[in-house]
Amino acid sequence: MTQTTEAAAAAEDTRTPKRQRIHMAWFVAAVTFVTIIGAAAFRSLPGLLIDPLHQEFGWSRGTIGAAVSVNLALYGLTAPFAAALMDRFGIRKVVAVALTVIAAGSGLTVWMTAAWQLMLCWGLLVGLGSGSMALAFAATVTNRWFTGRRGLVTGILTAASASGQLIFLPVLSWIVEKHDWRPAAVTVALAALAVVPFVWLLLRDHPADVGLKPYGAQEFVEKPPPAHGAARRAITVLLTASRTGTFWLLAGTFAICGASTNGLIQTHFVPAAHDHGMPVTAAASLLAVIGVFDVVGTIASGWFTDRFEPRRLLAVYYALRGVSLLFLPMLLAPSVHPPMLFFIVFYGLDWVATVPPTVALCREQFGDDSAIVFGWVLASHQVGAALVAFLGGVARDVFGSYDMVWYASGALCAAAALMALVIRRRPAAAVTAAVQATA
Repeated sequence: MTQTTEAAAAAEDTRTPKRQRIHMAWFVAAVTFVTIIGAAAFRSLPGLLIDPLHQEFGWSRGTIGAAVSVNLALYGLTAPFAAALMDRFGIRKVVAVALTVIAAGSGLTVWMTAAWQLMLCWGLLVGLGSGSMALAFAATVTNRWFTGRRGLVTGILTAASASGQLIFLPVLSWIVEKHDWRPAAVTVALAALAVVPFVWLLLRDHPADVGLKPYGAQEFVEKPPPAHGAARRAITVLLTASRTGTFWLLAGTFAICGASTNGLIQTHFVPAAHDHGMPVTAAASLLAVIGVFDVVGTIASGWFTDRFEPRRLLAVYYALRGVSLLFLPMLLAPSVHPPMLFFIVFYGLDWVATVPPTVALCREQFGDDSAIVFGWVLASHQVGAALVAFLGGVARDVFGSYDMVWYASGALCAAAALMALVIRRRPAAAVTAAVQATA
């Protein structure tokens, strides 16, 4: 009788792993992934709207670029405070409201008749909404729901933006070319609204809400009370870090990174290629290919950052990016040819390769506050993108082409390479002690 009982218990033990359910953290990560993919639609459309809005309303490219610049700036500046709002009100509420705001901003553009309405709808509303779902959203989900596999989850959620660009850019460009820009704006609004039910029904703020431990955790983690001082801490960390030269070097290099990617290529590549006779759908497809190699470049850069000096990696990345921009005016043509494909592949690999070494330098220099410091460095990235999105349109209006913009951006990347080499290697403890001494 005893042997039978022991055999049954042993059989039950062997069956137990087979009955284990997938941890809910992976479902939360999947919802987050889908949400970020949807957010890529909001970021893909502005570059496709410049020519149609210019032709229909007669607005200058500088005016349209100004609305895009407001969008890009708010995308970065909202991120540090979005994390504070998630700590105060919860992830689900903040993201659901953000998606609704984006849907409203994109949908209302269908009825706009004046440039200030573009600023309000696409600049302010979509900028605030998309900024609430920037890296702060992915980082908050990862930190709350995962103890193990955090690096993998962070990489997957970061890649979601590039995947979304791959999905939406060709579709939206086809809609703009075949059916005008208004159906494309409505498509973005509907995509935002379609994600809201998934967020509201499937996303949970904390594992404790459903009685679970974070994935990979050994012990149950209680849900922290709503944080009331998170926004104040974000400001305090900014004021403290800004007293160091390293912060300004990191912010300056990352501002140039944003200027030469989101502000320049993402916003102005399609109209610039169209100036040379390339169809809009072909140019948008090239941007989508950049999104594919963006994922590969990010993973490879993280591998390099673990093995090589981050400052030297940044210097190499910016220098190569600057050289490639100097050659771009000679590569633009009515059709896609091998040298242009080489540029697209190279630029895709280099697009966000700067992120892993920049994060590593923030961690090295600012210790426990590195995540918040990186949030502000990311804000500088978007401010740089906003400036070039505006100034690139102005330069196109003044000079009649984008050539000057490519050359100026190449020079900025050369400056960023030198700035990266100037950053001193310094342990985080030394920086913290120096900052506390001046506080």
